[in-house]
Amino acid sequence: MNADTEKIKDILARTKTEVAKVIIGQEHVVDHCLIAIFTGSHVLVEGVPGVGKTLLVKTLAHVLGCEFKRIQFTPDLMPADITGTHVFNLKDNRFSLIRGPVFTSFLLADEINRAPAKTQSALLEAMQERSVTIDRTTHVLSPDFTVFATQNPIEFDGTYPLPEAQKDRFLLKITMDHPSRAEELRLAESMRGDDSPESILAAGKVNKVLGSETLAEFRSGLSGILIKDELIAYMVDIVRKTRVHPSVLTGAGPRASQALLLSSRAMAALSDRDFVSPDDIKSMAIPVLEHRLILRPEFEIEGLTIREVIRDILMDVAVPR
Repeated sequence: MNADTEKIKDILARTKTEVAKVIIGQEHVVDHCLIAIFTGSHVLVEGVPGVGKTLLVKTLAHVLGCEFKRIQFTPDLMPADITGTHVFNLKDNRFSLIRGPVFTSFLLADEINRAPAKTQSALLEAMQERSVTIDRTTHVLSPDFTVFATQNPIEFDGTYPLPEAQKDRFLLKITMDHPSRAEELRLAESMRGDDSPESILAAGKVNKVLGSETLAEFRSGLSGILIKDELIAYMVDIVRKTRVHPSVLTGAGPRASQALLLSSRAMAALSDRDFVSPDDIKSMAIPVLEHRLILRPEFEIEGLTIREVIRDILMDVAVPR
């Protein structure tokens, strides 16, 4: 590995060690969040309330030395509540900008699908351009700006499906399940004393991995991860297959191919390798594609899931040798 790749690998390993002091289990969720962070992308986290989504993002922000803010999405939340607005200051006799929570490094958009589409779309420019426009003036956001949007399963009451354009801007969709019995037992036992996850984080027992450096300084290291031409073609074939699968109404667009390449490189770094393997691509196919596909209603009624479709596609597309 070159020096930049070695640095990325070291930071990822140390970050996982520190996060594990607070987050019990959920290793694949932590890995996928780190993949999104180190590729400069955003992540959609789905799970029922109470599985630690907020604590996970707060812990990642602390470990990586990033500012953290949280928005609780509600049906009456307005776009200006996210981006900010100008307020007249009587003391100075002029308008002053009151910046919204989008001006941060790590933004937790909690229960994003509880707000209507107009408010959800307020994040679009910020997520894509890392800037927001307020009263015709463009304001640049942090280069480390990362959105972690949590959502309850769609079948929950009072939720609105995310617009397709917004879902496509998330690199990955992560499903955060309930912990195993052993993990839940560890969590329950920790609550007897001062070793609860929240107490460990508040007491400063979790070390920071990054100081004054920004994540942007380390992202270039991923370009040192080798990916062969035939594997790039393999990714493209997987994505294109989603558009012609008989059970799929809307397949993934070209951005999905880019997301698959970025995330596969980061997965290789997490696996302590300087090259991408077919297994890296397969492991990232579901989190990259699941939120980008729409099933035909007749197949959805029959109980077919998008994950099953993706697995079927992976079996159908020939793996390079």
